[in-house]
Amino acid sequence: MRNLLEFLAKYNHWLLFVVLEVVCAVLLFRYNTYQGSVWFSTASAVAGKVYELNSAVEAYFSLSRVNEGLAQRNFYLERQLTQLRGLYEEATHDTTAMEREGRELLSRFRLIPAKVVDNTLDRPHNLMTINRGRADGIRPDMGVACGNGIVGIVYLVSDHYSVVMPVLNIKSRISCAIRNRGYVGYLVWYGDDASVAYVEDIPRHARFRKGDWIETSGYSSIFPKGVLVGRIEQVYNSRDGLSYRLRVRLSTDFSSVRDVCVIDDRSVAERTMLLNAARDSLHIVTKD
Repeated sequence: MRNLLEFLAKYNHWLLFVVLEVVCAVLLFRYNTYQGSVWFSTASAVAGKVYELNSAVEAYFSLSRVNEGLAQRNFYLERQLTQLRGLYEEATHDTTAMEREGRELLSRFRLIPAKVVDNTLDRPHNLMTINRGRADGIRPDMGVACGNGIVGIVYLVSDHYSVVMPVLNIKSRISCAIRNRGYVGYLVWYGDDASVAYVEDIPRHARFRKGDWIETSGYSSIFPKGVLVGRIEQVYNSRDGLSYRLRVRLSTDFSSVRDVCVIDDRSVAERTMLLNAARDSLHIVTKD
């Protein structure tokens, strides 16, 4: 204790200097808009670099498990594609139609690869940071997916990083449908199990089974139709009894997701412009 007091007495002027510097910095950055924005931008860039380095270390040590999962997924997709091609050719007697449609579909979308540098799972409002931003063509409201299925929606964008609102956020709402049955609802998460979400507003007349797959509906400008969401585990009645609520086991393992793709739909601008024109036209007619 005596040594501590002697140290404080000896260097008290330096300690006072450090305390005053800290107080001045807090007052400067907290009560001045320009300095505060500079501090926020710098802190965000530094934090992004730290998260990126940490994510790179974790990704390196999980490469074997990721590669094993990718190999299994590729094998499954190749088998599924072969079966679908055979059925399509048998039905249409055209061996090139499926390839033409595939090229047409791919021409609409551009996939921007990105890596997850920060991710949370244990909060009601989970967020995910990826290492791509405005300079890479990322915009808010773009869909984000990985090899196993849906991930979330781009929420905020800076020059080199983006914040994604994942499915595991209680404010997330994503339009989805039951595969091959056409019934549409919206995907929500209630903040408990990170591997389970729910599909709300499935109509009472819908016909489906446990084990059916859930995928994106394609009714929004965010995700194309058919991005995998998960599998139906349990069926409940809604609170008002007018629809079904489906418990869905998510196909994406958010605890291990590292590589994602941001979906850039080239037709969004045209559709948005057309929709805005229609709304303006209706507004003019209503006023008249």
